Amino acid sequence: MNELLSCEALTKCYQKDKAALENVDLHIGFGRIVGLLGPNGSGKTTLIKLANGLLQPSAGSIRIAGMTPGPDTKAIVSYLPDADWLPDWMRVEQLVEMFHEFYADFDPAKANEMLARLELEPKARLKTLSKGSKEKVQLILAMSRAAKLYLLDEPIGGVDPAARDYILSTILNNYSRDATVILSTHLIGDIEPILDEAVFLKDGRVFAHRNAEELRETEGMSVDAYFREVFKC
Repeated sequence: MNELLSCEALTKCYQKDKAALENVDLHIGFGRIVGLLGPNGSGKTTLIKLANGLLQPSAGSIRIAGMTPGPDTKAIVSYLPDADWLPDWMRVEQLVEMFHEFYADFDPAKANEMLARLELEPKARLKTLSKGSKEKVQLILAMSRAAKLYLLDEPIGGVDPAARDYILSTILNNYSRDATVILSTHLIGDIEPILDEAVFLKDGRVFAHRNAEELRETEGMSVDAYFREVFKC
């Protein structure tokens, strides 16, 4: 099997007359870091939720390693949503233990090492942390799994610039080489150095799916500049 994520004519409608995603054909292999890029309302979060099994297609299909997203894919997919979702009364160390008990591939030693590097106190309750620190905790938990597919929705949106380099390094160095990371973000310039591919969504459709290096060579501009050109007002 050469494809980890496969979409065929994938369509998701929240209302009868409006599709959040429409006829999306997308094929992503193993061992790739992929930027899912597009303006607000382009369908990025909908696609990520479909891949995680939180939504069901209105038409077409989506497969993860040949399987329909659902209970069978939970063991190989690590998901970071774009909103706070963890119980905020829990201590950080309790969250690490919870993930350790729930996911067989979770590495608590890796999680604790990253917490220490980002100076996050294990005994702190989540509700006492800043928005940026909460996002760091959530990302650390997601990246401490040995998953095959990481779905990261705005992983660095609320993080201070000083921590972004370490977090991107964490994403780059804390997954197996046959795994794939799909990350949605508006901070394209920050993630560009680690991208292998870029998927551009526009009005619920795939506008372009490009190899990042080839895009820079053929277009003579960065992925960030290409995005700004395509989606300029």
